[in-house]
Parts: sequence; C-alpha cells; structure tokens
Amino acid sequence: MNINWQRVWGIILRHLYNFRHAYDRITDAFYWPSLDILIWGLTISALQTAGNTKLLQITMILTGVILWYVIWRGQYEITVSILEELWSENLVNLFVAPISLVEWVIGLLGLGFIKLFITVAFTALVAWFLYAVNIFTLGFILIPFIISLLITGWAFGLFVGGLFLRYGTNIQTLAWAGGYLLMPFSGTYYPLSSLPQWVQKVAMFIPSSYIFEGMRQVLFTHTLDATFLYKSFLLNAIYFSLALWFFVASFKQARKVGLAHLK
Repeated sequence: MNINWQRVWGIILRHLYNFRHAYDRITDAFYWPSLDILIWGLTISALQTAGNTKLLQITMILTGVILWYVIWRGQYEITVSILEELWSENLVNLFVAPISLVEWVIGLLGLGFIKLFITVAFTALVAWFLYAVNIFTLGFILIPFIISLLITGWAFGLFVGGLFLRYGTNIQTLAWAGGYLLMPFSGTYYPLSSLPQWVQKVAMFIPSSYIFEGMRQVLFTHTLDATFLYKSFLLNAIYFSLALWFFVASFKQARKVGLAHLK
C-alpha cells in the first residue's frame, strides 16, 4: 500500500485553510471549551467558598473538562470534515483526484490531532490563568492518557462518519451531540464508584472511563494502577478496528450506490 504523504498533508492543509475563515469552527475550538472552564471553575469556586469542596477537587474536575475535549475534538474533526464534503457535494470531486481512501482517513486523523493540540493547549492555559489549575502536574502519564482518549475519539468519529456515508446528512446532529453519549459513562467529572451499578457495568466497556479513573488516582495518590492503561488501550484497539472496518465498508457501499446520492 503506497501512501503519498503530500496528498495527506494537502487534505489536512485544505481544512486548516477553511478553519481560518470559518467562525463556527473557531467558536467550537476556543469559545465553548473556554466557557466550560469558566462555568465549572466558577461553580466549584462557589462550592469552595461555602466549604463544600477542596482545591484538589477543583483541579480534578477542570482537568476532566480539558481531557474530555481530547475525545470530543478527535471525533468532531472527523465527522464535521465529512459533513462539509457532503454539504458541498464535493465527495465525488475529492475521489476523482488521485486520493485513496486510506490517505483521506489518515488526513482526517491528522487534522484531529492538530486541532486537538490547539484546543487542549488553549484550554489548559485558560484553566491555569483563571484558576491556577495546571494539568501538567499529572506528569509524563499525561501523554498515554491523551493518546488513549484521542483513539477513543477517532474510533467514535469513524463510526459516526460511516453512518453519514450510509444515511447522509439526515443524522448530522451526531457530529456535535454523538460524542456526549460517552460522557456519562466515562466518569469525566465524578468517580464511577458514586454511580448506580448499571452505569458502572456499562463503563467497564468504555475505554475513556479507565483514563478518567486513572487521572483521579494520580491526582489523589500520585500513583497509577497500570491496569487502567492496559484495559483502555485494549478496548481502544478493538473499537478502533471495528470502527475503521465499518467506515471502509460504508464507503464501499456508498460507492456502489453512487457517492453523488449522499446529501
């Protein structure tokens, strides 16, 4: 399989050029994450003033907010980029060019990584500036945390993208809202042990739940049970493989029917 990295970079660069002039994309990258940090920070500060919370809990929740955007951006860039091709009816033109499906997928994944870096760096700076919360206190363990969460986002994005290739833009709301289906079972803001038993059982099959549990363990005890990482990466490997298979199968089916029918 020959991959032309210039074509991959061309796909990424095309979307980055659009990003500069698309105010809705800029809003999604900076405004909403900043608003989440501001609202959660003010809420927890109010509870702290009332004596109901501690500084460590503020750090835990705001770190959870920042890490959640790793998942969200990973899936968002894939799904919305596919939607943009469908909205502009450009999918046929895209594959008339000498671009393979593999190159397109790698380009979308790379785009998600670049946008993720921008958003996470910005929200981390906002959290530090407003509330003196520094996510880098997690140390080098932050790297595998981010990698695992990014793969979770990619897997979900490819799955939803496959649905778009099968059913078109009728289900486009999944690009924005779909990722949030994972949040209640990920334990983003709270320990899973505080949730009902049925939620805990579902969370066992969600890769991100192990990362957020591990994040809290590191913040509270400065140690990490490596089992959290093993389980998270194992589940990610399974889900990413299945999502990629589904995406490729959906693309092949759409090609048989005709890419032009997707609207």
